[in-house]
Amino acid sequence: MATRSRSENQVKIFLYVLAAVLSLLVFVTPLVWALLRSLQPNAVITAAPDRATFLHLTADNFHHISAIGNIPRATANSLIVAVGTAVLTALLATAAGYGFGRFRFRGSGVAFGLILITLMIPFQAILTPLFLELNAMRLTDNLVGLILFYTTVNLPFGVFVMRTAFASVPHELEDAANVDGAGPVRTLTRVLRPLVVPGMATTALYAFLASWTEFLGALTFLTRQELYTLPVMLLNLQQGAYGSVDYGLLAAGAVIAMVPCVVLFVALQRYYVAGLSAGAVKG
Repeated sequence: MATRSRSENQVKIFLYVLAAVLSLLVFVTPLVWALLRSLQPNAVITAAPDRATFLHLTADNFHHISAIGNIPRATANSLIVAVGTAVLTALLATAAGYGFGRFRFRGSGVAFGLILITLMIPFQAILTPLFLELNAMRLTDNLVGLILFYTTVNLPFGVFVMRTAFASVPHELEDAANVDGAGPVRTLTRVLRPLVVPGMATTALYAFLASWTEFLGALTFLTRQELYTLPVMLLNLQQGAYGSVDYGLLAAGAVIAMVPCVVLFVALQRYYVAGLSAGAVKG
């Protein structure tokens, strides 16, 4: 029986490892393919597959794209917008999650339910009134206005995550802080904040990735080329006659856009998983 149990455990371990390796290949293969394509000339990318030229790699695409003045500026614009959205969303979601998760007031359930309902409404459906509102406040063609727009779109998910994170913290900690004379603000910043860091990291990461890769909102609210974000500027990477596309430059631009997302997700992965699972087990 012991030999049979050991054999079954080995089979299970083998199957788990095999599933992990296959899953890794599924996610890594597109990244490697994009990197290879970014190191190939446009003629190789558009030509029929040829084993003789497939591995003739060069960094000319990255050199060319770095020489285009608008791409570095667009990358900086995207970074400003994404970081600003992540920070503002995390701060507002933390404050709102603290209110919904630690206090009970009349209409709190209804208010939180209305916030959850907005998760089911795509922002494309309210893009026109949002544009009119930002235009009335003179925040179109403005990176600050774009940050406010992305924060508005990402805030409902952030409030949901942070309310769950605060609800999973034992109330005894807050009672002990109140006994020591700490008010709500000090309790939040000194006692509860270290315990909800995974939720804050999850909210910030989600907002950063959503705003970094978003295209339609940036295209709608920005008309000046010097304010374009990276996804909008990549659309304008057209070279040659009759608007032909240089796929080598596009692949290089896609890799540049992909690098911050991959690095940030890998760096904050443990916080991201912990934040999403916060409140799953109570007690």
